[in-house]
Amino acid sequence: MNRRILFTFAVLPFFTMGAAAQDHINPEDRTVDMDSPTFVPMVHIGKAKVGTDSIQYVRTSNVYVFPPLEFKNKSQEMAYYRLVYNIKKVLPIAKECHQIILETGAYLETIPSKKERSEHMKRVEKEIWNTYKPRMKKLSFSQGKLLIKLIDRECNSTSYELVQAFLGPVRAGFYQAFAWAFGSSLKKRYDPKGADRLVERIVLQVEAGQL
Repeated sequence: MNRRILFTFAVLPFFTMGAAAQDHINPEDRTVDMDSPTFVPMVHIGKAKVGTDSIQYVRTSNVYVFPPLEFKNKSQEMAYYRLVYNIKKVLPIAKECHQIILETGAYLETIPSKKERSEHMKRVEKEIWNTYKPRMKKLSFSQGKLLIKLIDRECNSTSYELVQAFLGPVRAGFYQAFAWAFGSSLKKRYDPKGADRLVERIVLQVEAGQL
């Protein structure tokens, strides 16, 4: 089995059946433009009343300033730009996961019985598998591993915890065992101040429209 299939397990349980019908270009199908921002910087112009006066203001996205990176060699520089490319590729998917998780959780709260919720999630899981497995196969192995980390960043929960919350500990254990067999883990935590420090730096700049 192709290693790329592995990462279907990391994100499949987070989508609802309705998402498959959306008419848009999926993030994994978009061309990554290294010369243009992935997210459009936010600019909001408004007025605030101070006493009897109205003062116009402009609110923009955060602007991040970091020390220049120093590369020891060309190989290290290429690795950095490859990481930027991969983040620009999969960060929109991680944000999509977060939004749909919120929507799915809200919908499940409207289903009265545990049995009905369980039956609903079984139907959703089957539909998701058929719809999103081809999508995740378009990601490279390194992009899939990065996506697992960024899902943790966006949702403040590991992929394992999210699978467990929606599908229960038995299925979560199965998905984790499958991921482990391919050299990854759905329990992998995002560490913005440690191992993932460079990733966090790039993510902040991508979110702000600087990359």
